[in-house]
Amino acid sequence: MVTPSSSKRVSQRKPDPQLPVPTPTTNHYATLGLDQRCTDAQIRTAYRLLAKQLHPDVNGGSREAVAQTQALNAAYEILSDPDRRRDYDRELAGRHKAAATSRANQAALTITKEIHLRLEEFLRGCTLEVRVDDPGEPNGPEAYELSVPPETAPGSRFKLPRSNGGFLTVRVKARPDFRFKVRGSDLRCDLKIRSQRAQQGGIESVRGLTGNFLRVQIPAKVARGEIIRLPGEGLPKPRGGRGDLLVRILYTPEIQIRRATRH
Repeated sequence: MVTPSSSKRVSQRKPDPQLPVPTPTTNHYATLGLDQRCTDAQIRTAYRLLAKQLHPDVNGGSREAVAQTQALNAAYEILSDPDRRRDYDRELAGRHKAAATSRANQAALTITKEIHLRLEEFLRGCTLEVRVDDPGEPNGPEAYELSVPPETAPGSRFKLPRSNGGFLTVRVKARPDFRFKVRGSDLRCDLKIRSQRAQQGGIESVRGLTGNFLRVQIPAKVARGEIIRLPGEGLPKPRGGRGDLLVRILYTPEIQIRRATRH
């Protein structure tokens, strides 16, 4: 192994079969903390610095220091030799090309589907059977089971690995409901009251998402269309907790029409 003339050679120990060793996918530039466009001088400088920091004698002979030293020596041995570095650069280019091809193939095999759940299923969870009929798939139809856990937020995505190496991404959305309108994790509903209640205020009730009745405090002289918020009575949020139930107050003002008296 070639070492810088102005630095001491890092001590070599017999490889421990239980220690990690450089693999064909090891990035020697990353081992030295450098970019592939670095100069020979930068390689020598990085090696000298890391050789001192990672030397097993400086680190109490730890197994990690020994493994790091082995990787450091392997990286410098390759990158300090112009011919071997040139060959290694070609190898890296081949890896990147193969990885890009693999990602492109996987993307071609990845499909996305949206599914609408009933509102209560976001709270209690459900199990779905997913079937894929792909004419281009030689193995025929695919069948998968998707378990949607309780407290799942609308818009959540589930990634199912396909048998052909691709993925099926399922996004769950809220099915339209006659009682509620969905806005993210919040729900909206209407509450019709009498004009007398709107004038005086008081307590009304509205049926919640789980079927229970919720108390709604009506302020005196409430305006038509005013929103009263019931915290934590909506759908699950992506980061935990539940959204709110927004209750819109509706009523018809009392209208009296009398025949005008002529004088």
